[in-house]
Amino acid sequence: MTAETSPRISWPEEGVRRIPYGVYSSPDIAAREESAIFRGPIWHFLGLEAQIPDTGMYVLAQVGETSVIVVRQADGGIEALVNRCSHKGTPLAYLPRGKTSRFLCIYHNWCFALNGKMLSAAFERGVAGKGGMASTFKKEENGLQKMRVHRLSGLIFGTFSDQTPPFEEYVGADLIANIKRVCGRKLRVLGQYSQKLPSNWKLYIENVKDPYHASILHAFNGVMKQDRLTMEGGIVMGSRGWSHISYSKMSTDQGDAVYKDKTLRSGELTAYGHGLRDTSMTDIWDDFGDGVSMTIQTIFPNFVLQQLRNCLAVRTIVPKGTHESELRWTAFGFEDDDERKLNGRLKQANMMGPAGLIAMEDGMIGGLVQRGIAGDLDKAAVIEMGGHGIEPIPGSRVSEGSVRGFWTGYRALMGL
Repeated sequence: MTAETSPRISWPEEGVRRIPYGVYSSPDIAAREESAIFRGPIWHFLGLEAQIPDTGMYVLAQVGETSVIVVRQADGGIEALVNRCSHKGTPLAYLPRGKTSRFLCIYHNWCFALNGKMLSAAFERGVAGKGGMASTFKKEENGLQKMRVHRLSGLIFGTFSDQTPPFEEYVGADLIANIKRVCGRKLRVLGQYSQKLPSNWKLYIENVKDPYHASILHAFNGVMKQDRLTMEGGIVMGSRGWSHISYSKMSTDQGDAVYKDKTLRSGELTAYGHGLRDTSMTDIWDDFGDGVSMTIQTIFPNFVLQQLRNCLAVRTIVPKGTHESELRWTAFGFEDDDERKLNGRLKQANMMGPAGLIAMEDGMIGGLVQRGIAGDLDKAAVIEMGGHGIEPIPGSRVSEGSVRGFWTGYRALMGL
């Protein structure tokens, strides 16, 4: 029996320094993730407050297989409602964003308030005194299912579980501080885009948590001195090691001798025509006054907050079965950005996005891995860069400790 059809994955005795290939393609594993992770004691990113500034404005979020309506209330609060009529299960909202005064089901016209309370049902009392809902039916018992909501610096998170710890405890103080650092001013949404990836969602999360590849796969980073492992930087682990931050400072790089090594793809300067014709693509400024030019922050299981030079964005990776996923981006700046900064952020976002030099390569490599492991699902990946544990190495990013941290959380929740 192969790992793909087996009811249970057998994890290698080496622990999180070995990742069984079967976890990326087993339908059984995908089904268990839905209850153990996406419906489990986890905080999930739902959207930005800047996307829904006014009463009745909403955006749709995706938590595993569940569509969620994130909607602004009249009192300024925010509710996260499962996008499913409590009658027959029909979705209530179809557009990715919009504005409404109530949610009306197209199937039987059951109507719900912005806070999920049921208001009415068509022919609730029947017609001419005949028919209608049973006397046992109570509207107050048939509102929309809600998530618990937490808001921080303009970011909105939600959880289905009453057992999920408080957000600050779940994430950890260092990661909370970075959210406040990157999102500490009033945010302005610059645009949204998405890309379909030919790989399991966990392969993308591994990639984001892996600084080892950043200046190798992304040769542009090394050639243009955007992000190199020879820069001052490090890895900060969140609560329990499940989440992380990787950071670097461009101005500290002394790595020319290392990155001119012809065995590295990033040593092939000719691959980029000896430079960019439009050098404004790489013009940057210090947004936060600390010299840190790159931070990649993850929050378990599938959220990313990025500061890539001045390209600021949030990302979520949404599972689409076992062999596909969707990467959703929302790029943002600040309300007080002048025209130069606004245009600079847009240029950098295009350079980093799926038609640029970062997201395109990350999407491609996950597909190659998915293809490469298909014939040997009883084998396992070797994750030993930086040791065996999840503890960061002070002042170094040459480690897969944060990848092992993800799998530590994953195994704990999945019982593997």
